[in-house]
Amino acid sequence: MASESMSDPGKHEINFDIEFDDSEFQSDLPEVDNPPTLESILNEEETASVLEEDEISIPSTVQAFKDSQSQDTSSLSSHDSSLTDKPTRWEKRRVRKQKAIHGSVLKSSKLQKVAAQLQSAADKVDAGMPTAMAVSSLIAIGTSHGLVLVFDYEQVLKWCLGSTAVGAQYGAVSSLSFNKDCTRLLSGFARGQITMWDLSNGKLIRTITDAHPPGTAVLHIKFTDSLVLAVCSDSGGSVFELEFKRLIGMRSCESRCLFSGSRGEVCVIEPLHMNLSMTAKDHPMQDVSILAMASLSKVLLVTLSPQLKVVFTHPLKGSPSCLPLLAWQFVVIQVSQSDRVVDPVLVFARESTIHFHQVVCRSAQDIKCTGLQKMTVPYKLLNVTWMNTRTLVTIDTTEKIHVIDVRSEEELQVLDMTDVQLVYNTSFFKSLATGGNVSQALAFAGDHACYQTLASHENRLFVLGSKAVHVFTVRNWKERIDVLVQEQKYQDALALALSFYENKAKAIVGLSGPSQKKKEIVADLMLDLLFEYVDLSMTQLCPDKGKIEELEEYYMNIVPVCVEYCLHLNKMDILFGRIYERFSMDMIAMGTFLECLEPYILDDRLRVMPPVVMKDFVTHYEARSMLESVEACIVHMDVSSLDIHHVVHLCWSHGLYDAILYVYNKGMFDYTTPLEELLSTLKAAVDTGKQLSDQQIRLGNKLLVYVSCCLAGRAYPLGDIPEEHEARVKQDVFSSLTCRHTKAKPADELEFPYLRTLLVFDTREFLNVLALAFEEEEFNTSEGIAKRQHIVDILLRIMVESVGFTPTQVGVLFTFLARQMARHENTITVNKLLFEQVLEFLCNPDDESRHEERQQALLELSHAGGLKQVDEERFLHLAERAKFYRVCELLYEKRREFDRILSCYLRDYARKYHAFNFISSIVDSDRFTPEEKASIQAEALNHIEELVSIDSKQAAQMVFNNLAVSLADVVKQLKSEETVLFEFLQGVMAFSLTSGSAINTDKQIQVEASIFELYIDLMCKFRPNDVYNFIKPNEGYRLEQTLAICRKHNLAEPTAFLLEKAGDIQGAFGIYLEILSGKLKKLTENLLGSSDGNKAISDMSCQFNEAEAVLLVIIQLCQRNSNKMDEQTRESLWFPLLDALMFPQRRIKDIDNKEILNDFKKLTHHVLNNMMGYIALPAILQKIMQDPAYNTGKFGEIRELILGMLETYNYEQTLMITCKNLLNHDIHMHLRNLTSVAAKGYIPRGEQCRICVKRFINQQDSDTVIVFRCGHSYHSNCLQAVGSVHVIDGEDTYVCYLCSNSKRGQTQSSRFHRSLSNPMTAQQLGLRPDRARDSSEDPQHIQNVDAVRRSMRTPSRLGMLSELSKPESSSRTSRSPASSIFQQDRFKLNVGAPRVFD
Repeated sequence: MASESMSDPGKHEINFDIEFDDSEFQSDLPEVDNPPTLESILNEEETASVLEEDEISIPSTVQAFKDSQSQDTSSLSSHDSSLTDKPTRWEKRRVRKQKAIHGSVLKSSKLQKVAAQLQSAADKVDAGMPTAMAVSSLIAIGTSHGLVLVFDYEQVLKWCLGSTAVGAQYGAVSSLSFNKDCTRLLSGFARGQITMWDLSNGKLIRTITDAHPPGTAVLHIKFTDSLVLAVCSDSGGSVFELEFKRLIGMRSCESRCLFSGSRGEVCVIEPLHMNLSMTAKDHPMQDVSILAMASLSKVLLVTLSPQLKVVFTHPLKGSPSCLPLLAWQFVVIQVSQSDRVVDPVLVFARESTIHFHQVVCRSAQDIKCTGLQKMTVPYKLLNVTWMNTRTLVTIDTTEKIHVIDVRSEEELQVLDMTDVQLVYNTSFFKSLATGGNVSQALAFAGDHACYQTLASHENRLFVLGSKAVHVFTVRNWKERIDVLVQEQKYQDALALALSFYENKAKAIVGLSGPSQKKKEIVADLMLDLLFEYVDLSMTQLCPDKGKIEELEEYYMNIVPVCVEYCLHLNKMDILFGRIYERFSMDMIAMGTFLECLEPYILDDRLRVMPPVVMKDFVTHYEARSMLESVEACIVHMDVSSLDIHHVVHLCWSHGLYDAILYVYNKGMFDYTTPLEELLSTLKAAVDTGKQLSDQQIRLGNKLLVYVSCCLAGRAYPLGDIPEEHEARVKQDVFSSLTCRHTKAKPADELEFPYLRTLLVFDTREFLNVLALAFEEEEFNTSEGIAKRQHIVDILLRIMVESVGFTPTQVGVLFTFLARQMARHENTITVNKLLFEQVLEFLCNPDDESRHEERQQALLELSHAGGLKQVDEERFLHLAERAKFYRVCELLYEKRREFDRILSCYLRDYARKYHAFNFISSIVDSDRFTPEEKASIQAEALNHIEELVSIDSKQAAQMVFNNLAVSLADVVKQLKSEETVLFEFLQGVMAFSLTSGSAINTDKQIQVEASIFELYIDLMCKFRPNDVYNFIKPNEGYRLEQTLAICRKHNLAEPTAFLLEKAGDIQGAFGIYLEILSGKLKKLTENLLGSSDGNKAISDMSCQFNEAEAVLLVIIQLCQRNSNKMDEQTRESLWFPLLDALMFPQRRIKDIDNKEILNDFKKLTHHVLNNMMGYIALPAILQKIMQDPAYNTGKFGEIRELILGMLETYNYEQTLMITCKNLLNHDIHMHLRNLTSVAAKGYIPRGEQCRICVKRFINQQDSDTVIVFRCGHSYHSNCLQAVGSVHVIDGEDTYVCYLCSNSKRGQTQSSRFHRSLSNPMTAQQLGLRPDRARDSSEDPQHIQNVDAVRRSMRTPSRLGMLSELSKPESSSRTSRSPASSIFQQDRFKLNVGAPRVFD
């Protein structure tokens, strides 16, 4: 690949568009030893292409192509225009962030002279309608009557080629092509002829009639860069190479078929033409001729010279109605800072998908394709073409032009060109002039063919209409702005101009030169636009009449535009000069202008304003009473732009404290004067003793923050103090705060007025400020420690040794002192008496406020060693009295009184849940003595009730794991407190369930039966509804005792369960039946005596649901136990249940509530259905017919019930017969398959013994022949001689010699068939042939056959089916006699095959 150095900018002025990584040139396609031919590729089935779309993995190249940006005008755009920062609450005063403005990229024009010439030719010489067009430095238009009109760019007709007579013979012009210097023109016709014209004299040079098969139209004719080489394609889908020669004055043309269109017709061809203005003379592509072709299913890239070779294929999918599209474009690629390359990019598309591929050429023999990107559009494509290296134009099937930026894939403009009346080449693709001999696929897709009527050349798109040629040109950058200005869209024009200024615009044309120069050009234009926009906004566009609010809203849409673009251009002199002067002519406009500056000031985008404008700004806000906004803006402004005298006067007048501090700090580097002045103001308010106002509270809070910032080296309210002033500021503020008296020093002034004021205002927050300041490095030096001690002494002197502070405030100070003494390693000292006071205050039991804070202060003080001089007994007493349990724990731990620590845990509400972990840590650890462990165990046992109330499960776990007592002892201790005991046993049961598992049974906690029964007794008392759910899954209780407990407490459901478990089914049934009868009786009484109110109906519905639930339980009870009973006992269960359900129906059969009657019948039907499985049907019918509820009246009343029973009976009978048939069928099929496999004979592989190699046909040989399943056959003597016989259970068992030697370590089959090689031998031995066969059978085989016979004698076919359904090949099946014979590994039915020889 050619590359050029950029060291000499004078040689080339080519702009770089795209940046690539070097890695893109290292991606190789796989090398093929035998390159495929074009014919073979087109005729192959639709399989994976050479470069599959999904396999493209070249992120560096793709990203470079999409992110291509150059340093000058030829770059692809990078980002959309963005005029504003993130929105704020002043968004209405800003320029709204909007969609990127691109303006009108294309302008359309009509070639009027060409249109007139076309009309004149049609009228005068009957030229016909235009059909094809070619564009280069000339414009050629072919007509339907065979003429070609050639125009120059001045629209002057240079030549009229051909005649109507020739047109009558050749048909319409279907395609045209210029050579690279426009000296020759090729014309293709609808009937297949091709002509070449000399454009220097207008003469016909060649007429070619045999370049392709006759009877097909010429769809494409294209010159290559060679003057003597062209390519064409016809309506048959074939492509031909045309080579023009001239020998001895004779002109000739040699045609070579590149491939035939018998399969996969080629629809479009496009040779690559070198761009001499972009490529170097030594570019490797100069020696290569490349042709792109596309069929309805594939895209191919081939080299025509120096050799015909396929370099790339790619599948192409799309709708059958859409044709493939191709377009080439050379792109400048920035490889590095000093090197660049120029490579062609091929665009191929179909339907709605566009692919971009780069062709990399290192030499004529090394050409590869690299995928760049794929784009999908929301419409069907009609054509696609490049306008320049950055812009692509697509045309959809509705004849709309879409201008697309390649890098961002953004659509810049859409134009409707339906008025052009685009000419289509449909007739040529259907080959109507030659009889329509084309494929149906090509004819169907050709309805939208327009290859020959659209062409692009030098940033222009030429479109051939039915009456004229229309040209769409890319506007230059200034024209695009002018279009918006003419439409009075000034804001859009400014936005577009800003995108040019910031080099973010798309499709830039005409803006060249160095980057700074381009910015200056665009900036001048933007200022002119801005001035024009302001003038028009204040005159013509301004509403003459309206309310003030409407005028303010109008100006709010104008002013931010001016501010925004002046900020972008850094033209603040223009903003506050000419533009501000123009708005100052109107008071409303001026006020709106000043208010619109606020959001930019608060965003720190506007920090400097002329003093005059700043004065107007402050005055306007003061007049509008918007003082808070003024204060917020002042702290963001540069002090140099402020009128300090005016601003300070305004701030003091209106209490703008932030602004006062900011102006003094930034303007005069004075940090103490405003602090002292403001502290004096706060002191005057505090000294009155009255409730402070909101403004005074706000002042105090601001002063606290200001002091904190100054002592921490930060500026207020924003930023940091300059490093050179930081130390001085900290010292000055510290000195000012700790000064003994103010400068005025009134006679009645107390000492340290500033510290006293802040302490009185908010003691806690001011001390927090000091705590933060004490963390700074300055307070950790020797001088800083002295300062810290000094301020502590002052605080004690102010608050403790004098009056005026509440005990709460003093307590806050003591807490502060305790924390500081602990944090700073005893560098803070106080006298002993004062320290005692601090300790007494912190441990005051009457003060419940900040309990945890005071305890934490003591803990920190203790850890720091600050309590060493305090008597430990007294300190412990104070801590216990104040309920500082963590402090007590610390002291008890020193004494190793761990039992006392446990009591602290139990008394501390926040930490009592940690008591169990503490007990476990002591008992399970080896660091403690047995006496200490015993003491903690005794303490835990003494407080067992409290531990149970905390967590019963953990308490149970503690008893089992950590206490040296039995569960019975703990139960005995808790027996007096039944509630606590119940909770404890509940925890015991929960722990026992989770302590072990089916795998780790040794860890299972065993609970005595008496404990179980005690728990059940307590549960019957406290939670009777949970008893049934507990006893049902558990087994640890004794049945009789538990039954007695349940009967004692009259719990019916648990009693019935236990009776059933004990085998007393009748007793359990009687209990349930009694419950059911009671609920039904109550329901019946309500039905007979209630009204039809909604509440009564709802109550009866609930009662019915309860009865239904009990009934279902009884049915389940009867079902579980009916199989264990005889018929009479079953009837004693089911019939009473049926009676109990039918009895209420006799009483309510005459009520009006038919819904409840239907529900009763449904229940009765449900009971009968369940009975039928256990009670004979005649007995059930007799019972029903005898019941008074059903035996009176007509048959219709019981018809549904009886029919339902009969249907159920028929269904079950059919189901049983079907199952029986299925079982018989399955048994038959299994046995048939087994017999079929067993009856298969064995065929020997040869006629001789595999050991002695003697033939078996020898009549004198009386040795037994053994044939194995593998087909190998031997004499039995031979097998014995080589050791292939084993004695198993007294029987000789043979193995195949060859198989056993080749498969060592594997078990060989011993199932074989024996026979005698001579039939006479059997007679001599006195054996019948069948006896001889029997004697040769495998003993194991005989055993298996006997087992089958025994199994077949069983009368149960269901048992046989269950045997057959078990896995037959499981190698892990037990071989015990109880296991199935079909699961034995050695089982196999072996039927002896017929004798090998007669």
